[in-house]
Amino acid sequence: MAALSTEVKAFIVQSLACFEPPAKVVELVKAEFNVQVSRQQVSQYSPGNAMAAKLSQKWVDLFASTRKRFQEEVSDIPIANKAYRLRVLDRMATKAEGMKNFGMTAQLIEQAAKEAGDAYTNRQKIEHTGKDGGPIESTTLTKEEYRQARQEMLEDDDC
Repeated sequence: MAALSTEVKAFIVQSLACFEPPAKVVELVKAEFNVQVSRQQVSQYSPGNAMAAKLSQKWVDLFASTRKRFQEEVSDIPIANKAYRLRVLDRMATKAEGMKNFGMTAQLIEQAAKEAGDAYTNRQKIEHTGKDGGPIESTTLTKEEYRQARQEMLEDDDC
């Protein structure tokens, strides 16, 4: 294993913090620094990994701060923005339609409809209705009615 410069180590730590898999980090290090590293060598810079048990606190802190910044700045990535994704889908659908590729156009329109309807999020619209789709009826019991109902339930459980 070649000794790595501080710059290469920082690059590896930051790449891993940005959720790059070790195999991809190996490629990135080769392209960026023309240094050959192994996946095992890269894995030594990922806190929480058994191979990183002796990782210096300096690299653990860099990993944590980079990961936090990466997760907070996801809005800076255009494709993470719904409006951007819809614009791209619109351009793609227009081009596909111009090429008379109606199957692709239909798929893109469907994908845009799902995107616009939040099909790709965890948000769900939940409607609560009462009997037969009507409003939920609310009854307010007096303290005495509540005690009586509770007593009846307790008596039924004794059977």
